[in-house]
Amino acid sequence: MATKVREDIRSMSGIERAAALLLALGEEHSARVFALLADEEIKELTAAMASLGAVSPHVLDKICIEFAEQISSTGALIGTFDTTERMLSKAMPSDRVAQIMDEIRGPAGRTMWDKLGNVNEGVLANYLKNEYPQTVAVVLTKVRPDHAARVLTQLPEAFAMEVVMRMLRMETVQKEILEDVEKTLRTEFMSNLARTSRVDPHDVMSEIFNNFDRNTESRFMSALDERNKESAEKIRSLMFTFDDLGRLDPGGVQTLLRGVDKTKLAVALKGSTESMRDLFFANMSERASKLLKEDMASMGPVRLKDVDESQMYMVTIAKELANKGEILLADKKGGDDELIY
Repeated sequence: MATKVREDIRSMSGIERAAALLLALGEEHSARVFALLADEEIKELTAAMASLGAVSPHVLDKICIEFAEQISSTGALIGTFDTTERMLSKAMPSDRVAQIMDEIRGPAGRTMWDKLGNVNEGVLANYLKNEYPQTVAVVLTKVRPDHAARVLTQLPEAFAMEVVMRMLRMETVQKEILEDVEKTLRTEFMSNLARTSRVDPHDVMSEIFNNFDRNTESRFMSALDERNKESAEKIRSLMFTFDDLGRLDPGGVQTLLRGVDKTKLAVALKGSTESMRDLFFANMSERASKLLKEDMASMGPVRLKDVDESQMYMVTIAKELANKGEILLADKKGGDDELIY
């Protein structure tokens, strides 16, 4: 998928314009600017750089004029984690760069407590259960009440009650204690979370392969099989295809049927296996099943390209429903999410 290019300066926030300007200045000059900024300013700017994407030349010109700089642009800028990290390395020690990059790769939020509020309660509880109850009490008084409640329910009951008692007896937390807790969270929890949550390139590639048409997918997969058999197998295991919809339970099929365009459903099933057709027909009313079969018969031959597009559409709708928790997509590799009937 092509990177979306920023074409309108009005859609960019002040921090995004500043990020684009620093990228335009180049590594050497931007390094001098970073050396003069406070940590929070650096974090805000680097986070904006990393998510900036592409900026069109004419927008860059407007930004430079806006900042009263005479800079000419020869092309679009692309802000990424790599370019941001490389630029920071020119201005500060590697350990500080690593700390800042871990923070912007981690959960969103301006402060440590904002970031904690965006960490999954199970992940946070798993870390906190090994801390002192007093430390956990301090942390839970700093995050949103709804998030604190969910974390407490994930902790062992006796430990959770001890935390509750500490929270009830807690008065104003000394600044030094709060800073120590924050430092520990940053160095021990957030940095590890950022490293472990980085996207596996095989996950990204499986999504790309999912969006290929059948012939292109086959061509690329065959070539990858020859060059790196292990990666090819891993991508296959991560891909979710139309045939995987055959693993849906009856309730899931019925929910999917309510959410899809019936014309695209007919084209998708036209190019599917007999067992897939039977699965969908079995979960429709007799009248709806009859009408769909008539539609499929009346459309005559269909292009493979149209079948691929319709089946991809069905998979996309299924993933959206799964993300909303309305259906369960069974894990292809088995394990905890495998469905047992």
